[in-house]
Amino acid sequence: MYCEQPVAELLGQWVECRWHVSGGSGRYAVPPDGCVDIVYSSSVGLSVVGAMTRERSFTFPAGEHLAGVRFRPGMAKTLLGGRCPGFSAAELTDEVAPLQAIWGVTAREALRRLDDKRSSAACGTLLQDLLRPVEARNPVQRALAYAASHHGMINLDWVACQSSLSIRQFRRRCLEESGLTPKRLCRILRFRYARGLAVAARCPDWADIAVQSGYCDQAHLIRDFREFTGRTPMSVLSNLPGAQLD
Repeated sequence: MYCEQPVAELLGQWVECRWHVSGGSGRYAVPPDGCVDIVYSSSVGLSVVGAMTRERSFTFPAGEHLAGVRFRPGMAKTLLGGRCPGFSAAELTDEVAPLQAIWGVTAREALRRLDDKRSSAACGTLLQDLLRPVEARNPVQRALAYAASHHGMINLDWVACQSSLSIRQFRRRCLEESGLTPKRLCRILRFRYARGLAVAARCPDWADIAVQSGYCDQAHLIRDFREFTGRTPMSVLSNLPGAQLD
């Protein structure tokens, strides 16, 4: 069973949630969402999962303690890189890397403490406690937060201008902060929103969801689902527990 929980208030503008999985082994298909996660697995250890451009499957054995924290789109660099000057989220795109490569001895000590926990939920709480709150976002992070709040349905030229950057400069900084180009990040945010609307609807009207999500038409939405998951929207939803499709 997958469970998400809110994080401490001081982390709220940086971290979307802490999460944990309990109830045995399984294969988890994770679609791209524009986010970076720190993940603890009792069999693998501490890892960082970078922003993904395509759905990826993860398999874990029975009895696994599995937990993580999910950074908001574009917000991982500051909290992850505080212990590693020069870190860029672009280094992690479509990659899974050991947290020790970024945090060094801090990650080794954290892993020792996590291995002593008796539940996945407790591991998620500890992962949250490892993060150091930062007071303010920089202009690029504020622009990316705006993009996320509007599900990617924004004018990128206008957003870059609000950051006092050229389009080229904004593209470079967006890559460093989020691991994705502005255009791809916005496409993934829009896809994530459309998928969420479909899951909530249970029996979705795809044409209506396409309009709500800023797609030109239903065919445009289907192309993005195929690119990001390798499947049609109907196929994606049919794999969710309890799905009811027309």
